[in-house]
Amino acid sequence: MFAEDDVSEEILEPCGTPDHEDCGLRLILDRLGEKWTVMTVAELAGGPRRYREIERSLSGVTQRMLTLTLRRLERDGFLSRTVEPTNPPSVTYALTASGQSFARMVTHLVDWSRSHKDTIRLAQQDFDRQQVG
Repeated sequence: MFAEDDVSEEILEPCGTPDHEDCGLRLILDRLGEKWTVMTVAELAGGPRRYREIERSLSGVTQRMLTLTLRRLERDGFLSRTVEPTNPPSVTYALTASGQSFARMVTHLVDWSRSHKDTIRLAQQDFDRQQVG
């Protein structure tokens, strides 16, 4: 299950079996599976940001989707939300310690994706060619 260059000898147990403890994987995959979560966490990894700064940096995100993403991340304890008493109120978001830890995991995922994207594309092209012919 692990890559050849991984020195870990740990064996992954199947999730979902009655005798398997809840490892929390499904909870995390719920977040990772959301299109804007990883991008939002990556944006906040650089430090606290105001709502509009995050919105401008995430090209294509709707106001509704960004609000939902931020609320979910806050609910999960990955970020904190600070409302500053200005007119209109200014809201700043920052990663919590848990969010920073999550951001480090996201960094590994992004690094892995970058280093394997060409291999994956070639495999997909080979597969598609075999399916056509």
